Amino acid sequence: MEILSAPSSVMRRIPTLLRAGALVLACLSPACVGTIGGSSEDQAAVQSIPERSAFPRLTHAQWENSVRDVLRLDAPPGFSASFTGDPLGGVFDNNEAVLSVTPNLWADYQRAAEELASLVVSDPAKVDALVPADEGQGNEARARAFIEAVGKRAYRRPLTAPEINQLVALFNEAPSLIDGDPFLAGVEHVLSALFQSPHFIYRVEGTRTPRPDGLIPLGPYERAARLSYLLWNTMPDDVLFEAAAAGELDTQEGLRTHAERMLADPQARDVVLAFHRQLFDFRKFEDLYKDPAVFPEFVPEIGKDLVREAELFVEDVVFEQEGGLTALLTSRTAFVNDRLAGIYEVDAPNGAEFGKVELDAEKRSGILTRAGFLAANGTARASDPIHRGVFVNLRVLCARLPPPPNNVPPLPPVEGKTTREIVASHTGKGTCGASCHGTLINPAGFAFENYDAIGRYRAEDNGFPVDAADAYPLGGGMASFSDALTWSQLLAESREANECFAKNWLEFAYGRDAEVEDAKFIAKLGEASRTGMSVKELLLELVSSDAFSTRRPVEVAQ
Repeated sequence: MEILSAPSSVMRRIPTLLRAGALVLACLSPACVGTIGGSSEDQAAVQSIPERSAFPRLTHAQWENSVRDVLRLDAPPGFSASFTGDPLGGVFDNNEAVLSVTPNLWADYQRAAEELASLVVSDPAKVDALVPADEGQGNEARARAFIEAVGKRAYRRPLTAPEINQLVALFNEAPSLIDGDPFLAGVEHVLSALFQSPHFIYRVEGTRTPRPDGLIPLGPYERAARLSYLLWNTMPDDVLFEAAAAGELDTQEGLRTHAERMLADPQARDVVLAFHRQLFDFRKFEDLYKDPAVFPEFVPEIGKDLVREAELFVEDVVFEQEGGLTALLTSRTAFVNDRLAGIYEVDAPNGAEFGKVELDAEKRSGILTRAGFLAANGTARASDPIHRGVFVNLRVLCARLPPPPNNVPPLPPVEGKTTREIVASHTGKGTCGASCHGTLINPAGFAFENYDAIGRYRAEDNGFPVDAADAYPLGGGMASFSDALTWSQLLAESREANECFAKNWLEFAYGRDAEVEDAKFIAKLGEASRTGMSVKELLLELVSSDAFSTRRPVEVAQ
């Protein structure tokens, strides 16, 4: 990853404290990776954990949530809307590989820190939430208490004595730099420094002492931060800080106990939704165009309905049904309003508001037979088996597909044929696309030919009976299916889909790509998922693993 840096013109405005902090991080950067001695068993333990960054940067959403909680605000401030965006780096936005700090983003952080600090001191209520009341203890004691409390939240650990002294020095020099009330100037100057610090922008994991098997156990506050950013996407709460101080997070059992508490909190729902929103690409649902001459019912507002329907479905599966991948792929529970009811051929129980229904068992299964996925992977007028098949291969089965060739023209409309026949004639068996399309992409997409461009069920396409039957290589053989329902059931029972689901969760939970060292753990989680493990239990298993609570040792460049 890239260590926090800024051009010299910007660095002149950063307090000396922060420049020193950046240098400390640079010295800790794992530039040279090597093995550290020990027995063959110890080497096996070390090599079971992939290398990863000790300085994962906060995502923009984590920055917002953390600022809210450090400052005790009622809502995130919204400043990150103008931050420099991060490049795409796979499926999930928290992948440490792409979370660098460019000069432009550093300038965004600095500007936001200064504006936040000014915002706080201009509001007496916000100051009162951070600074102890004046009860005769004197401004120096109040300043020190403020620094220790707010600094602990900003750095997600207690400050060291030198750090406190440096921040007190910044507090005391503020009146010479900022006009107005001297005490408020100190508060503003310290807040600006804290939010520009590498210890806020990065989740610094500095523990370096290995245990007997060679793996380095994270410190208690580092574990608290990993747990909180995984399950709540923000800094630890007071309960988690207290647990870290009491040693309650030093064992896998302790981590699991607190994870169970956090999963019961509404904040965990936002994180679970974020995973599924990115995995199934809900964002594509909002901006869909369908030919109004063919689908007059597909009004612009329906895009947001499709997103909300998918979110309600995921919440129901994970938190009400206590389900896992099988329920996601096979549950017929749905949430519809009057705009979506027609697509599913059901009554809308609450009119314009969403209501819970059960869909026709002969026509619908889980999330892959819902209008959001089907419409997002349909053209303006027709189904799109190629894109539906590619999606299932990549996101549900983790199949390795070669990149598509450049400038592929759209398939020509052909009278007197079904969409399937047109696709097969250009990309199926006997064509140049047979090896990939004919074996993997087309079968996975043809399963959904009973659904048109907006996800409405149909028995005919272009006046001919729909053929949704095919076979796909699963479990070492060819697995046959007759339609999307049997295809979804096959996926739910397959090793491949369950291991893919586990792999995706591991990447999201750990904020990094899955590596070869993860293979055994992914296989274990995949088998547990295949035999009924819920999403919540899968998360608890991820939290309880060595990969979550330890680091692989690295030799650090001096």
